[in-house]
Amino acid sequence: SDKNEQTVTVSVERRFKHPVLKKIIRKSKKYRAHDPKNSFKEGDQVRIQECAPVSKSKRWEVLVA
Repeated sequence: SDKNEQTVTVSVERRFKHPVLKKIIRKSKKYRAHDPKNSFKEGDQVRIQECAPVSKSKRWEVLVA
């Protein structure tokens, strides 16, 4: 999502095998990342890395699409 100024919300999905059921489980987590140039739009695949806190909820920055 790119609705906020200089902020993008990135959804990261991980897959793992359930230890008992042996099924592949998908879980996702949302991270708020700093985008100073507002260059990324919804649907873009981006790479993020951890950084010093930019605000109360932003501890990630966008590297590249």
